[in-house]
Amino acid sequence: MSATLTAGMVAALLIAAVLAGRRLRRVLPDDHLNERSRDTVKQATGLVATMTALLLGLLVTSAKSSHDATRSQVIQMAARVAYLDRVLVEYGPEAAGIRSRLRNTTEEAVRRIWPEEKDAKIQLAPERHAGDELYTAALRLAPRDEIQRTLKAEAVAVAGELRRSRELLLAQSAPSISTLLLIVVVTWLMLIFVSFGLIAPDNATAALSLMISALSVSGAVFLILDLDRPFGGLMKISSEPMLRTLGQLASQT
Repeated sequence: MSATLTAGMVAALLIAAVLAGRRLRRVLPDDHLNERSRDTVKQATGLVATMTALLLGLLVTSAKSSHDATRSQVIQMAARVAYLDRVLVEYGPEAAGIRSRLRNTTEEAVRRIWPEEKDAKIQLAPERHAGDELYTAALRLAPRDEIQRTLKAEAVAVAGELRRSRELLLAQSAPSISTLLLIVVVTWLMLIFVSFGLIAPDNATAALSLMISALSVSGAVFLILDLDRPFGGLMKISSEPMLRTLGQLASQT
C-alpha cells in the first residue's frame, strides 16, 4: 500500500474519531462530563499520548536509519565504481574491455533503479550475470609485471566489494516499518482524538483545530512511510552520485 493512501486512511480515521467523540459528548449524561470526569479523561489521554509519542519516535528512527544506510550504500557504490575504473585505467589498454563492461553495467543499474518514466517499476534486484562477468573478467587479467599484478589484485578486490554492495543494497531496500507497530500507533491516535472530541468545546473553532491536528498527524505518518521507501516517493535517494560517476567514466574513455 502506498504512503499516500495509508496517510489518507489515517486522516480519515482520525477525523472520524473526532466526530465520534463529539457525538458521544452529546449523548452522555451531564454527570459523566463534570470537571472530575474531564480531569480523568485528560490524565488518561496524556498517558496514551506519551506512549504514542514514544512509538512514533521509534518509527521515525527506524525509517530514517534505513534511509540513511541505503543512501550511504549508494554513495559507496558510486565511489567504488569510480575507483575500479581508475585502477583499470592504470592497468593499461588490456583492461579496456572490462572498463566498457563496467560502464554499461553501471548505466543499466541506474536505469533500473531510477527509471526516467514516473510510472515505471523500480527494479532493485541486481543483474547478477553482469556483475559476475565483471568479476570474472578481472580475475582473467594476465599481468606482465609486478605493478600490473598489484593492480589486478586491487581490481579483483573492488569488483568483489561491488558484488557484495549490490546484494546489501537489495537487502536494505526492504521495508523497515513494522505493520503491527503502525496499527498500534494509529489505534492509540484514534483513542486520543476521541478523547479530544469528547472534552473539547462544542464550537467550530475547536472542531477546526482538531481536524487540522488530525491532518498534521497523518502528514507525519506519510513522511515516515515515505522515508521507508528510499528509491520512491518524495524523499527518494538521489541518483546524482551514480550519474557523476558515469560522467567520469565517459570522460576517461
